[in-house]
Amino acid sequence: MGTDEGKKGEGGQGLSKQTKTHKPTHTDITSIIKQTTHHINKSPYLSHLMSQRPLKYVVGLLLLFALSVGTITAQHHSKRPRIGLVLGGGGAKGAAHVGVLRVLQNLNVPIHCVVGTSIGSIIGGLYAAGVPVNTLDSLFREQDWARLFALEVVKRDAIEELFRSLLPDNVPEDFDKLPKPFRCVAVDLHTMHEVVFSEGDLAQAMRASMAIPGVLRSVKTDSMKLVDGGVLNNLPVDIARQMGADIVIAVDLQQNQHKEDKVQEDYKWNPKSTKAPHIDWLLKRPDWDIYQRNKHNADILIHPNLKGYGVASFAKKHIEAMIEIGYNTAMKQKRKLKKLRR
Repeated sequence: MGTDEGKKGEGGQGLSKQTKTHKPTHTDITSIIKQTTHHINKSPYLSHLMSQRPLKYVVGLLLLFALSVGTITAQHHSKRPRIGLVLGGGGAKGAAHVGVLRVLQNLNVPIHCVVGTSIGSIIGGLYAAGVPVNTLDSLFREQDWARLFALEVVKRDAIEELFRSLLPDNVPEDFDKLPKPFRCVAVDLHTMHEVVFSEGDLAQAMRASMAIPGVLRSVKTDSMKLVDGGVLNNLPVDIARQMGADIVIAVDLQQNQHKEDKVQEDYKWNPKSTKAPHIDWLLKRPDWDIYQRNKHNADILIHPNLKGYGVASFAKKHIEAMIEIGYNTAMKQKRKLKKLRR
């Protein structure tokens, strides 16, 4: 499974390509010629000037003008902002993500890349692969989560199998080739380093990103022992920036807001340290600092008030309430979101 381990601030392997320049079509040129002819006919001076020239000269001039305008239009389209969507971790509180996606869909907000951690990687990965919002809504409302987690203890791959059943056939291994380029975050428990998946088995990558230590077994691959990405990066806005996002919409499910008294550089455990990586992590709690940086780096922060709900609030009435809270919170940002419409 391909990863971009610990590549912060770098491009990273296999990152998304920039928007390609749009070439003017025959329809574009015809439309521009008609508009140009209309303006010429309205001007007595231009009409007189054109009447004194041969027909070939007039047509040539019109085509030259049309191509020039078409090129300018193409350059304008290529400069449209690339919009990234970041879905944070939070267990059952991820139901709020579905409400937010409903708003983005209703407002016709274009999303060019998606990044997720933990439950955000599940919703984000399925959404990026082209799974409809209605299906995601049904997943939360109808899935027997308690039974699924119990089955995972016995069967060990029940959750991953569920993801595979929801994903379309022939999902590409290169996550840039999904309908929406995608990344998800996990952490290597051996080194406490962040691992960013950009390719490989999508279902397995999603499963690794949500492997909450002490709750769900870790995912072992390429000598790594992978656990929930929220251990280090629960709101990976920085990864969306690495993917080229000009504007980032971040959905933050975290309810306990930590102090902002210090913001350190990117955390890396030093192998020469006398402290074990887990002890070093507990003493420094780098996830708090990373979270604060990312929260402030988002352009549009959607932060549902989910007080009273927890990571295990999978009861149907709680799921329905959180979906609605997510929807209503996103609608409060309607004015900003509408400016991003196609």
